[in-house]
Amino acid sequence: MTTILDPTNEAVPVTRQVTPRTGKVSGVVGLMDIRKPRGDVYLDALEGMLKEKLPGIEVKRFAKPTFTKPCPDDLRLDIKRECDFVIEALAD
Repeated sequence: MTTILDPTNEAVPVTRQVTPRTGKVSGVVGLMDIRKPRGDVYLDALEGMLKEKLPGIEVKRFAKPTFTKPCPDDLRLDIKRECDFVIEALAD
């Protein structure tokens, strides 16, 4: 069993089910830069590692306009439409 913690509301935990995994990554991997400092540096390194370890995948890059606001709906829809997986850079 996997426990997922949601930092947005500790008073009322939300129960979520993890999607079953196949153990294989194929298709399009989206890399989302939320515009925190050095997030692009992290994603550059991650993109290089992904392309080296998973040569059959396609990597697409996305970026929020600013880290201070939620991701715009149109950007979220683009990512959903274009990607099979998404990795989001959160670190400074």
